[in-house]
Amino acid sequence: MSGHGYESGRLNLPFVGISTFGKREYVADWDAIDADVAVLGAPYDFGTQWRSGARFGPRSVREASTLFSFGHAGAYDHEDDATYLPSDVRIVDIGDADIVHTDTMRSHANIETGVRAILSAGAMPVVVGGDHSINIPCINAFDDQGDIHILQIDAHLDFVDERHGVRFGHGNPMRRAAEKPYVTGLTQVGIRNVSSTAKEGYEAARAMGSEILSVRQARELGPQGVINCIPEGARVYVTIDIDGFCPSIAPGTGTPSHGGFLYYDVLEIMQTLANRHDVVGIDLVEVAPDYDPTGGTSILAAQILLNTLGFIFHARSLR
Repeated sequence: MSGHGYESGRLNLPFVGISTFGKREYVADWDAIDADVAVLGAPYDFGTQWRSGARFGPRSVREASTLFSFGHAGAYDHEDDATYLPSDVRIVDIGDADIVHTDTMRSHANIETGVRAILSAGAMPVVVGGDHSINIPCINAFDDQGDIHILQIDAHLDFVDERHGVRFGHGNPMRRAAEKPYVTGLTQVGIRNVSSTAKEGYEAARAMGSEILSVRQARELGPQGVINCIPEGARVYVTIDIDGFCPSIAPGTGTPSHGGFLYYDVLEIMQTLANRHDVVGIDLVEVAPDYDPTGGTSILAAQILLNTLGFIFHARSLR
């Protein structure tokens, strides 16, 4: 046990202390980020069209993530015979972007400032929303980072151009991303049932370089088949809408859609992605914890993020 720090000092159980992401160091000064990964909260949900509450997502996911803070010297996975997130993978939590109530543009600008600070420090941004509109400032911040491909896990296409003057809501982010010259394509996975995007939006998405897969199509292809849709050598930004999962395991979201992914569906896609591509950023959005009194949705979000980070840095160490 000598490598775990249990034999002296505090035991520091998950329910003790301040809830930073994974109980990692909190860095308040955005000019002093020195890490491999920096987690930013984006507690903004004014982009929702149905049930709000994702503003409480970052706080809830952070609290849930403390459950996985036992592994002081990394977490050993017996199936993979690998230790994920060892101590030399430095993760910090830089707190939340400031949100100005009812002011979308200023709130988004504050989120973008945080992501730019992370990228300037040479760290990977992991942004916890908030509704899916927070992806817009995240992608804006990559304008000087070279070409990226976006992998989206979601029930909804989010490819609305403009509706009643709204261009920056949670139905718009993938359209705004596709317009960027440095976004070379999108792989949109989990899209199912009735979507907020009309048929014309699907046609526009495909015309602008999207590959669209439903849950059933993704399962038929398998994780490798899904990742084969991404061009070889592409640098990939991942956006995970928690409603991509089935509401039977993730009810804590504003727009649940039955027939979604189960945990290993997405986990295996993420592991396959990490083994084949350089992942440059992640956001996870639409956790609205008040709709899930069990807390299971937030635990799922924390687990998928931490495991995905484990896969990414394990794959990097082998390259």
